[in-house]
Amino acid sequence: MKFFGRIVTVALALCMVMGGVISANAAKYEARIGHLESPLQPRHQGLEKVAKLVKERTNGEVEFKIFPSSQLGNQRQMNEGVQFGTIEGTVSAAAFLGGFNPVVSIMDIPFLLPVDRAKAQELRQGKFGKALLKSFDSRGFKAIATWPNGRKNFTSNKPISTIADYKGQSFRVMDSKILIEQFAAIGASAIALPFGELYTALQNGVVDGEENPLDTIQRMKFYEVQKYLVTSEHGAMEDYVLFNPSYWESLPENYQKIIVDTFIEVMPGVEAHKEQAQKDALEVIKKAGVQVTPLQAADRAAMRELMYPKTKAAYLARAGAQGQELIKLYEEEYARIVK
Repeated sequence: MKFFGRIVTVALALCMVMGGVISANAAKYEARIGHLESPLQPRHQGLEKVAKLVKERTNGEVEFKIFPSSQLGNQRQMNEGVQFGTIEGTVSAAAFLGGFNPVVSIMDIPFLLPVDRAKAQELRQGKFGKALLKSFDSRGFKAIATWPNGRKNFTSNKPISTIADYKGQSFRVMDSKILIEQFAAIGASAIALPFGELYTALQNGVVDGEENPLDTIQRMKFYEVQKYLVTSEHGAMEDYVLFNPSYWESLPENYQKIIVDTFIEVMPGVEAHKEQAQKDALEVIKKAGVQVTPLQAADRAAMRELMYPKTKAAYLARAGAQGQELIKLYEEEYARIVK
């Protein structure tokens, strides 16, 4: 019995020692970050790089565990999870955030960002971009960074090489008054349809066209049921890096800075990966026989002039005084950057 008692004592001691080792090696500030995209897409690869760098730069005290492909729920569920603290973070497209923060719907306004990527980044990182991130503070989120995730382009089964061509055509949009006004401004109609129904709607002529980034058009095979594409890059698809406020406030300030700086540092690589995906997709679309027309600078300016007032009004009707302040800041910054 004495021998057995010694074994138990030794076993318990070993458990205590091992437990101490495990505790010593465990990250002090662990965060689960969920998102929708697959492990092969730029967003996930960027997040994995951020996680690696942050762990190194905080000596292992901050550890991000990345969950791709909706493992933690759909985007609405992940956004709510961040608000309620059931998960610590998510990276969400602006399109999924308007119901949580109407101010972010400004990203639905067409031609909001300059085509020039460096100028777009200046706008994103300047006063306008910072104010947009801060608008999440009162909505149960800590937004720390913005990552680009492609630009939308127009496609149709009818010619769309001139602005006049759009008149009378119908386009599928997400359920957004701003996007409906975008098409109304050029004489077209817009129909809000679920994304999963879009291919069939194009195939059966329920709508003439749609708008999406090139890699989405290629991945969803919309080029099989569309004849014309204009590389308009009119709509910016932006991702927002969101943390639960309580988790964020638990971090030391120097760790907060490391995390923000790392997300900003990794962003150009994410954008470059996304840009390459657009180029590859365009080649597939061209080979399929779709007629591709670049949107010329003069047409871009004319289209923006027609669309901006109507879409701005639709945005302000929803975003109120806070939206008005953001629009004012945007217009000042845009005028300064795009000279």
